[in-house]
Amino acid sequence: MTTKKHIAIIGGGPSGLIAAEKLAEAGHAVEVFERMPTLGRKFLMAGRGGLNLTHVEPLEIFLTRYVPATPALLAAIRAFPPEALRAWADDLGQETFAGSSGRVFPKAMKASPLLRAWLGRLEALGVKFHLRHTFEGWNDAGEVCFSTSEGTVTRTFDAVVLALGGASWPRLGSDGAWVAPLTRLGVPIQPLSAANAGVLIHWSDILVSRHAGSALKRIAIRFGDHKARGEAVITKSGLEGGAVYALSRVIREAVARDGHADITLDLRPDIHPDQIVERLAKTNRKESFSSRLRKAASIQPNAVALVNEVATASGKGLPKDNYTAVAKLVTALPLRVTGMAGLERAISTAGGIDFAGLTPDLMLNARPGVFVAGEMLDWEAPTGGYLLQASFASGIAAAEGVKRFLG
Repeated sequence: MTTKKHIAIIGGGPSGLIAAEKLAEAGHAVEVFERMPTLGRKFLMAGRGGLNLTHVEPLEIFLTRYVPATPALLAAIRAFPPEALRAWADDLGQETFAGSSGRVFPKAMKASPLLRAWLGRLEALGVKFHLRHTFEGWNDAGEVCFSTSEGTVTRTFDAVVLALGGASWPRLGSDGAWVAPLTRLGVPIQPLSAANAGVLIHWSDILVSRHAGSALKRIAIRFGDHKARGEAVITKSGLEGGAVYALSRVIREAVARDGHADITLDLRPDIHPDQIVERLAKTNRKESFSSRLRKAASIQPNAVALVNEVATASGKGLPKDNYTAVAKLVTALPLRVTGMAGLERAISTAGGIDFAGLTPDLMLNARPGVFVAGEMLDWEAPTGGYLLQASFASGIAAAEGVKRFLG
């Protein structure tokens, strides 16, 4: 028979809540502490895009999406794979489906019904919630310290699970403030940086005024040997969107190493440049060249504007009499990335607690009885269901570690 222990879960996102669920089911007294006024804020934000829970690709391929591919993280996902996450959602009354891309969503296409059902389950298990409690670390007596509107609160627990997130979208709760108290303990932490983030590219004022916020659809982006297809959005300071996020890690590393990254944008990846040349030759020369190019290449005005932007920036202008050169610009538009968008708009976080500072059970070597889950850990993955899958899986792995620690 399990002896009831008192456990704190610090962080009210998916990693923390799933750890709370598993530990409460095991008969322990579980309390969740969250610094924001409500739980699961980033989870709800993810729901605005349909809540991509996971992906149906074969597990061995699925696992290759994680960098660094640490044994503890991969073991956690193997123990709680995509089909287990789908079964868990189904059990909460939120049936899932896989789209044509293999991405898995709740049929409701939002997070709020799932979160409501989940919180109802946790309340039924006796889990207690403490909102507006900000984790500050430990005092000299080993008590966990929280700052609240009524002053500092200190508590003692048999075990603690830290699930405070990374540092992306800090206004939703995860601001990386946990780095300071854990650094004081000597926990090895890789610097937090933006993952699945937009890139910085200098645009002219006219391009920004006319096309910032507009989408580039069915494009491809190349960087070295890497290629990603999808969509992107022109921002005031560069590009963001799925195709950009898929390459953000290698671009970020190149920018850190070289100060920039030269990418190419294929505005029509489904056709050969020769087809554009042939179509341009058949267009009406009485029309503006921008109109002719738009029709010949079947691209939107914002894509035509990008071609003009790059040609103008080169100092040579658009080679209107050289259709081959124009077609090359459409299918391999060179762009220089000078930096990455900040954590305030990044989808996720790279860096975090180095696995070298943890036991295989995700317990801190520097503080026995304290476990870590989710984006606090040093891993990153693309969008597509991989982020939430690892968050859930590591939360369960941390809970299992707690159980073993407590005996």
